[in-house]
Order: sequence, then structure tokens, then C-alpha cells
Amino acid sequence: MIGGSLIVLVFLFIVRLFYLQIIENDYKVWADSNAFLKRTLYPSRGMIYDRNGKLLVYNQPAYDVMLIMREVIPFDTLDLCTTLGITKEWFDKRIEDIRNRRLNPGYSSYVPQVFMNQLSAQEYGVLQEKLYRFPGFYIRTRPLRDYEYPNAAHILGNIGEVGKEDIEEDGYYTQGDYAGRSGVERSYENILRGEKGVEILLRDAHGRIKGKYDNGEHDESPRSGNNLTLSVDIELQAYGELLMQNKMGSIVMIEPETGEILCMVSAPNYDPHILTGRQRGKNHDLLRIDPLKPLFDRSVMGTYPPGSTFKPAQGLIFLQEGIINLQTAYSCNHGYPYTGGKPACHGHPSPLSIVPAIANSCNSFFCWGLHDMLDNRHRYATIQEGFEVWKNHIVSMGYGYPLGIDLPGEKRGYIPNSTVYDNVYRQRWNSSTIISIAIGQGEISATPLQICNLAATIANRGYYKTPHVVKDIEGGQKTPVEAHYPTVSHEHYEATAEGMRQAVLSGTCWAAYIPGIDVCGKTGTAENPHGKDHSAFMGFAPYNHPKVAVAVYVENGGWGANYGVPIGKLMMEKYLTGTISAASKYQEERMINSSTLGDAI
Repeated sequence: MIGGSLIVLVFLFIVRLFYLQIIENDYKVWADSNAFLKRTLYPSRGMIYDRNGKLLVYNQPAYDVMLIMREVIPFDTLDLCTTLGITKEWFDKRIEDIRNRRLNPGYSSYVPQVFMNQLSAQEYGVLQEKLYRFPGFYIRTRPLRDYEYPNAAHILGNIGEVGKEDIEEDGYYTQGDYAGRSGVERSYENILRGEKGVEILLRDAHGRIKGKYDNGEHDESPRSGNNLTLSVDIELQAYGELLMQNKMGSIVMIEPETGEILCMVSAPNYDPHILTGRQRGKNHDLLRIDPLKPLFDRSVMGTYPPGSTFKPAQGLIFLQEGIINLQTAYSCNHGYPYTGGKPACHGHPSPLSIVPAIANSCNSFFCWGLHDMLDNRHRYATIQEGFEVWKNHIVSMGYGYPLGIDLPGEKRGYIPNSTVYDNVYRQRWNSSTIISIAIGQGEISATPLQICNLAATIANRGYYKTPHVVKDIEGGQKTPVEAHYPTVSHEHYEATAEGMRQAVLSGTCWAAYIPGIDVCGKTGTAENPHGKDHSAFMGFAPYNHPKVAVAVYVENGGWGANYGVPIGKLMMEKYLTGTISAASKYQEERMINSSTLGDAI
């Protein structure tokens, strides 16, 4: 009888021990932390510099109020609320949320929890003096971001608190941590964040800190994140943002030889400072509901009809496919006759060959070229075959798919295939049905980055490097950059480049002329079914050994010459000469003081 009772007692003891050590996870955590407190040491996040070594993003200390729930004993909560500038209701709600395992997965009363984050240095000083009054609470120091300039918010990005999915996907993060949410901060998160450290503190039976365990022999120091050097020139970026104030659109500038992004403006923008500190959430919500969408990076996410900036790509295809040669001329009588004079065209000499057609932006020339390609049954058995050849050439120039820039959220634009038109027109279509694509309208759409990339490709006479914003990574790492060669032969690019040069010397881009610099350009007036037309420009300079390619896109800006050309000219002049000449000051003043927001939808 006694033996049986003993067996039962032993069995119950084993079951209880199993429950405590295996089932009840809180017990395991408590067993580890009852005598020791493991505190996470946060690394300094890598800093970010511009191409000239100017500091853009750095770290400032921030202070989080932490608590270990099991160590909290009754205290004067009103005193704490007054010290932190919060209400008793906020205090109660925060405690409730911390204990809510649905909102706070993995909650344990033995594990440190974030009570309030990002105290200022002044708030920290006030609380530190009174901290002994609030058992269970302590201060955790961590670095948070700050910015040297109020510019380049879309490129730099911002950091924010991690969510449940982040924690589940990456064991590095715990509740209350921060990670890159957009821009370079997100793309290079693993490089910038560094590695956490840990310190083990010894506690007495009452939970009071007695010092480091074993003199810190088991502590691990944090490893700082690696610094980044961007390809961006922050002064050029700031100048572009100044020119684009009170407008919607984008400026992109690329160094053709390397693919490095020199500036990338999205307007409207915002000061990155407002997405730091405890007001980050409130300010982010205000930006999110702003009808002008300042959080939306139009440079890589905005997709627009490229308009006449698309014509040089068309000319390259017609030359490659033998549809035209350098002497082939098409007549223009203020419009394309096969479709009733639509698209219409402005007055200029006629007929024109490829070089003056680009210089004068003749709509009819490129409509005739598309007609002679797609409706050519001697060369292509079907229109579908001809169209697929055309599409593949366009895609090889960087349209229709993301270019692979090292920023999140890049859109692909849109280049249809023949199946799209077969489905829409039940296989009964020809060049006249889709003639608007000849001049970059219709179903065609592209990002400002893709438009600038075409300018860089022509500047290089037949290749482009993957566009990128990070130039160097601390420690000798390099951003992998690939060279891409479109399906158009090298020899055809010279005529296209010459057409763009003539556009500045005597054509539609005359306002882009810079004395002493051989500028090449192409205007674009993109039809907008929802309002006033968009103003676009792409170009490069100088003609030989180009140093810069640029694309400008101003929503609701009207003619390409209204905004695209003068802004593009000013940006190239600023970059190539380091200043704005007296002769260009009137353009600068007009661009800075003008607004297109009244024409926006």
C-alpha cells in the first residue's frame, strides 16, 4: 500500500516537473532570468554618405522605457504618468496591450517589454532621476536615425518598428526592434543593421542589479553595421527638388558609363526628419492620406506614357530591321493620313529622314515606320510575328520589365504583346489599329527611370549598366552591376544621337542649349486623358564621351518645352559646370516659382 502511494507521488512529481520544464515556457524563461538579466546591446546602424563623402544619415541615441512585468510591484502610477507626460488611461491601455498575446505574440511576464519608445534626451534625464520609484522599469539605449539634409527622402528611405511577420521571418528581430521600411534603408537592411550584442547582469533575490555576471566574460559586444556610399550627389539632388517644388513628377539623372544614379527626384516629396521620433506614426499617416501622394516614389513607381521620348527607340528598331535607312524619308502633311490625319503633327519641313525627324519630333515619320514594319508581309508572315520582333527589341532596351535598381518597389511599366491585341480585336488588327504606340502613347507606359535609361543607352551608343544608387559598401564590397546590350546593333545609335543633338541645335529642344557643351535631347508631350498633358524630356551631354543622362517628367505640365526641357537643361548645366550661368537664371527663376498643382487631378 505504502509502495503504491510512493509510486503515485513519484509519478505526480514527474508530471509536474515535465509541465514546468517543457510545457510551461514561462518557467524556463524565469529559471534563466531569475538570477541573471540578459540585456540586448544594439549596434550602431551603418551611416550613409553621398558620392562626394558628405554625411547624409547618422545615428542619435534614443531611449526606450522597458519593463519586466513580474518585477512590477505597486507604485505611484500617477507619478510615472506625469513624468512621461502620459495619461492614466494611456498607461492602463499600454499595459493591457503588452499582456495581449494576440497583439504581442510570445509575451512573457519574465521577458523585457517595450513600454514606451524613443524618449528624447531631456525626457530621459527627467525619468532617470526618478527611475528608482518605479520597480520593474528600466531604460534601454539604442541608436536611431537622423538626417543631415531635408532631401532625398525616397532614396534614403526610413526605418520603422518591426511587426509580427518580420519577427517570424527573421530570427534577428524581437518585439520593439526597428528595420528599414523603404529606400536604401530597406534594400540594404542586412548590411546596415549590424549584429546585436548582449550583456548578462547578475541580480539578487529581490531582482536588483548587482553588476555584470562573471565580470562580463560572457558578454558579447555589438558589431556596427557597414556604412554605405551612394552614387547620389546631394547638392544636385537638392537643386532638383527645388526646381520641382509645387509640381508632380520626377527627375532622374544617370552617369551613362557606370549606371550610377546621380539624382532621383520624386515630387512632391517630404523632409525625412518627420519620420523619426515618436511622431513618426502620426506623420506617416498624414503623408499617406495626402492626395498628392508624397510617399509615392514617382521615379520608379510612376508609370506614364513616354510620349515622343519613345521615338528614338522606334527609329533604332526601324534601322535594325531594315525598314528604313539613313536616307529614307517620309512626308508629313500635319498628320498621318492613313488614320484621318491622326496623330496630328506640327509644322516643319517635309519630307524628313531619321535625323531631322527626331530633331523635329515628326509624328508622321514614326507612324509610317511602324506601318512599313508591321504591315510588311514580305518580311513577316503575320502581323503577330512582326509585332513580337518589335516588342522584343523594345524590351531589350529596358522597357516592360524592372531594370533592377537597388531600391524597393520598382514598377515594370507596360509593353503589350501581340496576344493582347489579338484578344481585344479578335485577331483583326493592323498598324493603324494601334498607331498611337508609334509615338509612345496608347498602351505603352514607362517609369521616368526607364526613360532616362534609354537616354543613357543612346549616350553609350548601344549598352547600359544596371542603374543603382549605392556606389560602395564599407569593407570593400561592391554593388554588382551588369552591362546590358540591346538587340539593336551599335552602328545605328549614331544617327539617333545625332538627331537628338540637332533637336537642341535647331529643333524642338533648342531651349536646352548650353554654350560650350554639345547637348542632345528629345522632347515629349504625353497625352493625358485625365487632364492637361504631361511635359517630358530626355537627353544627355556632351555628345562625345557623355557624362550625364537625364529624364524629366512633369505631370500636367503641357508641352515638353514648357517644363521638361528647361528643367533638364538646368540640371545638366548644374552638374557639368557646377553653377548656373547668368543667361540661364531666367529659366531657373521661372521653374522655381512655377506650379502645376492647379492642373493636377
